[in-house]
Amino acid sequence: MNPKEIFSIKEKREFERIALKIFYYQALECKPYKEYLDNLGYNTKNVSSVSEIPYLPVSFFKSREVITGNTPAEKVFSSSATTGMTPSRHHVTDLSVYNRSLSLGFKIRYGKASDYVIVALLPSYLEREGSSLVYMAEILMKESGHPDNGFYLYNQKELYEKLVKIKKSGSKCILLGVSFALVDFAGAFPLDFPGLIVMETGGMKNTGRELSRKEIHNIICKGFGVNTVHSEYGMAELLSQAYSRREGLFFPPPWMKVIIRDLNNPFRHLSPGKRGGINIIDLANLNSCSFIETGDMGIKRAGNSFEVLGRIQHTELRGCNLLLD
Repeated sequence: MNPKEIFSIKEKREFERIALKIFYYQALECKPYKEYLDNLGYNTKNVSSVSEIPYLPVSFFKSREVITGNTPAEKVFSSSATTGMTPSRHHVTDLSVYNRSLSLGFKIRYGKASDYVIVALLPSYLEREGSSLVYMAEILMKESGHPDNGFYLYNQKELYEKLVKIKKSGSKCILLGVSFALVDFAGAFPLDFPGLIVMETGGMKNTGRELSRKEIHNIICKGFGVNTVHSEYGMAELLSQAYSRREGLFFPPPWMKVIIRDLNNPFRHLSPGKRGGINIIDLANLNSCSFIETGDMGIKRAGNSFEVLGRIQHTELRGCNLLLD
């Protein structure tokens, strides 16, 4: 499969054709997925529609090397995990596919990265190895090429001064940050910067606070003087991201699709407007597994948009978890 086919998708028919092609490939060449399908008693030859494809539970990334083919990993992304829990590990055999997915997906929603100063407030993520979020920020900063780009951990005063400078320059700026750090910063260094794009990526666990998305966004809006908060939905196990520009409504790129499953019957798909578990088809996961059953709860909305309602009860918390209303 040529990745160029994936990133040139424009119509639903193209998506389904390529998704089936990838399914047949991964059902044979991705050992953990093949074993899972065999245990289900699935005859892959009988699968003729995307709606018939089974999804690999994301927990497989905790215990198995989910790789399609025999190419060794070029990089391993790992999820954040609560103490005592096993992180997921995504063995990425071709970083160029991830880079292409990130670059094109960002461009669809925000235009060229070179149009922005990109500042990242990512404490805890910067302090561990294998964060796909840190890698994402690095790639966007590289594409931006702006001298004021930069990472920040706990040096809030320095970040405040940098944002004041960017505001005065009139440059467009994206502040990418984990939720708890944005909330802390907004409280300590309030700044009236209406043109700033504040993009939260989740991350309130292990902070001793339980805030809903609405509460988090209200704090951020007040602290930065913005009218809305943007969000990014991504996972270590995925090579694509979905973005929300307002009100928590996420839009994935054309090569990524969300399906909502019935929690009582994971093989039954729900219609738009129904709450259930989030399944994701990410065709950029060409060399791992493109069909992922996540532990997140969500609702499908018009088109290919969706909402994330938090974690499904009794599943392990993720680093990107937000407690929602």
